Amino acid sequence: MLNFIVFRMRVNKLASVTFVTFLICILSLDHLPHTHTHHLPAALVLLLFFDDLGADVGTTPNLKQIVLGRCFSYVTLISPGSRFNCEEIWREFRNAVIQRAPCDVRVKDYSCMFHAAPQALPCDRLLFWSKTREFVHSYSAITRRFCTLEDTLVGYMFNDLIWCGQKEKHRGFDFNSCPEWSTCANHPVYSLWKQASQNFAASACGNITVILNGSMENAFNRTSMFGSVELDSLNPRMVNHVNIKVVANLEGPIIDSCTKGSIRNLIQILKTRGFRWTCTDTDMTLMILQCIQNPRQLSCEIFHNNLL
Repeated sequence: MLNFIVFRMRVNKLASVTFVTFLICILSLDHLPHTHTHHLPAALVLLLFFDDLGADVGTTPNLKQIVLGRCFSYVTLISPGSRFNCEEIWREFRNAVIQRAPCDVRVKDYSCMFHAAPQALPCDRLLFWSKTREFVHSYSAITRRFCTLEDTLVGYMFNDLIWCGQKEKHRGFDFNSCPEWSTCANHPVYSLWKQASQNFAASACGNITVILNGSMENAFNRTSMFGSVELDSLNPRMVNHVNIKVVANLEGPIIDSCTKGSIRNLIQILKTRGFRWTCTDTDMTLMILQCIQNPRQLSCEIFHNNLL
C-alpha cells in the first residue's frame, strides 16, 4: 500500500489537470501486477482548490523597483533628454492607489500622476489596436513607423503589471490578492489604463492606424478599450484619416472584414463623427509579418512562390 503525504496547494485549473493526471498514474501503480510499490517514495496527494486565476494574483512583486527602473530606462535610453521626474511619478501613483479601497480607485485619482508625466506624441504615427496586441507590437517594432500606447512613458512603465491597495487604506499595496476587473466599479489597473488611453487618443493628429482581428467575433467591440474609450476621445479636427487594417489568422476563419461584420459598425461611427477613413484586409506588410511568424502555412508558401 502507498503512504500519503498531504499538501494543500492553490493552483489554476490548467495546472490542476496536470497534477490530477499525475496523481491518478501514481495511484494506479498500486493495482498493477509486478509493480514494486514498496520501492516508491510516499505518494503526494494534492488537495487542490480551484479559484479564478485573476482573483489569486496580488500586486506584482517588486512593483516599485520595476516601475522606477522602467522609468529611468525610458528617460535614459528610449527618450534621452526628456525631463520626467521618475520619483515624483511613482509617488503620485502610489498615493492614488493606497489612499483608496481596492475597488474604488477612480480615473480622476490618477490626475496628479499624469500631470507629472505629460508627453507630446508625434502626428501620423499613433497605432491603436484591439484583440491584436502581440501582433501589433511585433509590427510596430519591425516597421519602426508607429507609436502604440505601450510605447509612451506611462504605457511603458505599467505594461503587464498588476497592483491594488490593502482594504484598510494607507497600509500599502496588497501583494497577496487583487480583485478581478469584473468585480470592481473602479479597478485601480483599469482606471489607470482608461486615463492613459484617453490621453493617447486625445493627442492623436494627422493619420492614425488601427489594427483589428478579423478572425474573432466582434473585431470592433464597443465595450473594448478602443471602442469605448479611445474612439470617443479622437478629435476629428485633429485627425485627418483613420486607417483601418483588418488582419485574420492565416488558417482562418475570416469572420470580420472591411465589408462585413462589426467593422462596418466602426466605419459608420467614423462617418457619423466626420472622420475620413480607409480600410484594408489585405495589407501586404501585415501578410509578410504573418508569414515570417508562420512560414509553413500553405498560404505563405503560395505567397512566397508568387513573389519569385
